[in-house]
Amino acid sequence: MIAQRAGVHKEKEAVTFLRSHGYAIIARNWWCRFGEIDIIARDGDQLVFVEVRARSTETHGSPEETITPLKRKHIIAAAKIYLAGKDCDLAVRFDVVAISGNDFRLYKNAFTGDD
Repeated sequence: MIAQRAGVHKEKEAVTFLRSHGYAIIARNWWCRFGEIDIIARDGDQLVFVEVRARSTETHGSPEETITPLKRKHIIAAAKIYLAGKDCDLAVRFDVVAISGNDFRLYKNAFTGDD
């Protein structure tokens, strides 16, 4: 329960971070049968699906390292379902916000829909 609350707090911080980088937030915690997309946003002329990963320390690895090929596959599948229900002509991108303590790192195009 404590970890879940910390995760929600870090996602809120990630939203603030993304807004400061010009992203317009469309949705948070969007669910389908393949799982959750943490943040859906618009960055200019692109629709961005954002995965947020946080670690309090990097003693056991970085937050980026926790995004497995299976996790990427689920995010991509969920994004396809989201897009199927929308009339969207924007280019699509997958970004990652990695948070270590109070350090935020943004990875644009962290992976592609072909992964």
